[in-house]
Amino acid sequence: MINVISIEREYGTGACSIANQLAERLGFKVWDQLLTEEIAKRLHCDVRAVEQREERLDPTYYRLIKTFMRGSFEDRTGARYETLDAEGLLHLFDKVINEIANKGKCIIVGRGAPWFLRDRTDTCHVFLYASHEEKLRRVQAFGKRRDEAEELINRVDAERAAYVKKYHEKTWPSRELYHLMVNTKMGDRAVVELILHQIELLNKGVAATTVTSGAA
Repeated sequence: MINVISIEREYGTGACSIANQLAERLGFKVWDQLLTEEIAKRLHCDVRAVEQREERLDPTYYRLIKTFMRGSFEDRTGARYETLDAEGLLHLFDKVINEIANKGKCIIVGRGAPWFLRDRTDTCHVFLYASHEEKLRRVQAFGKRRDEAEELINRVDAERAAYVKKYHEKTWPSRELYHLMVNTKMGDRAVVELILHQIELLNKGVAATTVTSGAA
């Protein structure tokens, strides 16, 4: 049975709203900002330090500290944001995301979750995309000027693509990871219904596989 949902997204596609609506329908917990807070807590650093570096390349910090980033950050006491780089976050996200997934009934937004959870059979992986104009509309609806929205849409997705390329050696988005890729222009409610339908289909598939395996 599907017990975990990962949502990867282009910037400005409404992932936060969609994740929250899904959570209400399913009784799941959303890990988005909470995930950043959990990482910051384990690193003993400020949340803003994590937000500034997650899903970004950071060559200066990378070269400086890669020689002593062999284990997870949580094994080091007193870790500070000055020693927080993208490679270190990669390993810590892997550990934390799998811990969250093991607890079940969760929706994890971004942070490479589809990659870290790719071998799990209880997870539905979703990718959200939209046209440039649709993303502009959504971002501007939150009070951004058009030029600010343009810059964010172009920069954030470029950083995500570069991050995945460097640390996962994949092209973003890696289509083979996802069960469903949805254009959010149809509206959040419709997207939620599509995801719920996909989960229903996956649950039927898992049940059928179990029955077949048992019969054998």
